[in-house]
Amino acid sequence: MRTLRLRPPRWLPAWTATLYWKTAVFITVMCCLLATVIGILVHVLVDRQTQDRARNTALSELDRSMSAYVAGDPLDRNVAVDPPDLPVPLREMTVRRHERGTQLATHRGHPVMWATTPVAGGKVLAVRLDYSEQAASLRGLDGAIIGSSAAAIVVTLGAGLVSVSRITRRLHHTARVARRISTGDLDARVHDPRARCPDRAQDEAAAVATALDAMAASLQTRLHSEQRFTADVSHELRTPLAGLHSAAELLPPGRPTDMVRDRVRTLRGLTEDLLEISRLDAQVESADLDIHQLGPLAERAVRATGTATEVRVVRDACVETDRRRLERVLGNLVANAHKHGRPPVVVTVDAPVITVRDHGDGYPAYLLDQGPQRFRSQSGGSDVGRRTGHGLGLTIATGQAHVLGATLRFANAPDGGAIAELRLPISRSRGAEQQ
Repeated sequence: MRTLRLRPPRWLPAWTATLYWKTAVFITVMCCLLATVIGILVHVLVDRQTQDRARNTALSELDRSMSAYVAGDPLDRNVAVDPPDLPVPLREMTVRRHERGTQLATHRGHPVMWATTPVAGGKVLAVRLDYSEQAASLRGLDGAIIGSSAAAIVVTLGAGLVSVSRITRRLHHTARVARRISTGDLDARVHDPRARCPDRAQDEAAAVATALDAMAASLQTRLHSEQRFTADVSHELRTPLAGLHSAAELLPPGRPTDMVRDRVRTLRGLTEDLLEISRLDAQVESADLDIHQLGPLAERAVRATGTATEVRVVRDACVETDRRRLERVLGNLVANAHKHGRPPVVVTVDAPVITVRDHGDGYPAYLLDQGPQRFRSQSGGSDVGRRTGHGLGLTIATGQAHVLGATLRFANAPDGGAIAELRLPISRSRGAEQQ
């Protein structure tokens, strides 16, 4: 069964996925919606009240005009019988129902309120009152609603973003600490101010920070315990292995003796590797820097492996590095290439980058994704199912490269084969060249 993953539209920029942007959009939309609803309600209510007052005023004026019409007195200029511009629906309603009526209409481009009543002879007495002042007041009210709504949206959005920015800053700080922990800095902690006060109410950001600090402390304790255990076991194995080695040297020549001596050498090498890894994990190692010519140093390291490895010097330079540690890294990379790959194995020096390339099946996927893992056999291609190592060589190479301040990257060549690229610090190399 395939799992469908919902992805954001590609046309949206990356920053739109942030909590800050989403909160800004949410606050803006909700404020606009609330302002629109309230503005419509206020407009409708005020408009209805204004029209009701205008109708009452028009009806009152109509009553006075009706009395003057019955008495035969002269009518005001806004009062007329069957005026030609009277709205047809209002005229028909008044004549048909014999009732008074009112209607808001437009007269010569201006809003007016009509009030009508039937008179003798099937005629209609109509009063026309100017509604321009009320309409202008309503437009002013609409403008005030829009202006106050915009101001309220800006103030609310600003206050909301300030509040959210405090949370997002704390979350970003927590994320940075988490990334430091993932790179091996187990002493990194968030130390959220809210988490320091148990009596103070904690929000979600403080809860995440507290959980991350607790996880880091637990992980640090466990790793230190494992490192001490590995170092203690490796150290304790040294004494019996030394005795075992001495005893093996006293055995008579023969195939069984050679097998015992070979196994003892392998076990001693494994013990030394474990001790070296424990020192690297404890971060007690420091580089003894000196000026060295990179090309001859690489050639010497390759010769020490005793393998048929080609060394190509594209660009040589003097670098400031620890010769012993760099030779250890290169020796492990070359030995790994011969053990797990296929010839030819080529070491290329292009200062400040040293590349070790073989023509085998390449590195397995887990190593490219997660890096070297101790005690995990490297296998792939035709070697599937066959144990091919403990994973300590590349682990030591990675640790020693970190001590040197270098970067060790693993990749597979497009045309087949594994590539290990060791990039020495550029600043140190340039400083050494200048000297």
